[in-house]
Amino acid sequence: MTTQKTPNDFRGTDSERIEQALAQLPASGGTLVIPPRQDADGRDWWLLDRAILLADHTTLLLDNATLKLSDRCRDNAIRSANCGLGITDVRPMSGIHVLGRGDARIVGADRPRATGDSAKQLGARSFGTDAGKDGESQYGDWRNIMLLLANVSHFSVSGITFIDSHCWTLSCERCAYGRLTGLSFFSEGSRLIDGQRVPSLNQDGIDLRLGCHDILIDSILGSTGDDVIALTGCVGQTEAGQLKTTMVTGSRPWSDDDIRNVTIRNVVATSRCQIIRLLNNGGCRLHHIILDNVIDSSPEGHQAIVTVRIGDSNPAWGGVTPLGDTYALTLTNIQSRARDCILVAGSLADSVIANVLNFNPDCPTIRCASGDDFMRNVTIR
Repeated sequence: MTTQKTPNDFRGTDSERIEQALAQLPASGGTLVIPPRQDADGRDWWLLDRAILLADHTTLLLDNATLKLSDRCRDNAIRSANCGLGITDVRPMSGIHVLGRGDARIVGADRPRATGDSAKQLGARSFGTDAGKDGESQYGDWRNIMLLLANVSHFSVSGITFIDSHCWTLSCERCAYGRLTGLSFFSEGSRLIDGQRVPSLNQDGIDLRLGCHDILIDSILGSTGDDVIALTGCVGQTEAGQLKTTMVTGSRPWSDDDIRNVTIRNVVATSRCQIIRLLNNGGCRLHHIILDNVIDSSPEGHQAIVTVRIGDSNPAWGGVTPLGDTYALTLTNIQSRARDCILVAGSLADSVIANVLNFNPDCPTIRCASGDDFMRNVTIR
């Protein structure tokens, strides 16, 4: 019986070695184990110049290994192979798993070419060595996301620590029947680069975008430069495969873009923005969400803006959603130290909020910023 080769058995750049190791898997799929790098130069982490593209029914197992983006990389660390620049038809995929064993890490570049989402101009708002360079996009985009899955079903990501993401850390677009478990995030919203503190914006932990459903998020730790977990169904006009957008599948609506049937539990984290953000607009509904056991672990002298934020009245985010578009939320066992504990900034219907501990005496436990006209049948215990 032939032992499967690892990237250490191939030659070339680190990206080439990983790609050669993936190419040995059968067309029906399989598992690639990536151990620590072994080479004469003594470096034991893998430097990625471009994204690792995963095919259907592929498991990538980081066995005490670190993947690190190189300074020449302006791409994801890992991406489902069905999407990318110029791909307008994002076909369905299934059976993609990215797993960590032991000390498994995915780390940002020392000097990222670009950081921030598609609204951030390089150099002006968020760091990037591509700032001012001819021929290079001067805005962030979906390539800044560390792990990006698009239109994938029956997937999982678990057991990995993410450090210094260039933008959102793990983003799922139109994905279903998945598990995101045992993940840690460590980002600060800024980086010390060449002795200077520079902004590195939009460092969310987990983002579920339009059309995501039937997903479990469990056992999440750490700190993020932006929202720890965000469910954001934001309808727009961008097409799939374009740059200057943070959605590789595009923000134009598909046939069913509701975010639904999502369970989030056992979160111990802090953030510079929201720990949990729930946002929908443009006709995308957000419903049947369970949020249970969220502990705001902010240290003394640091406060998240909001522990749980529902909706947004800002016109830039679509304004307050029509009553009935955000419904069937169950929020229980929440501990907050933030400036706002639970903020209903949009609409909310047919929901339950219970067992909330608010450690900030300067704010109410629940604040309904949009007013009673946008609350219907909400039980608060």
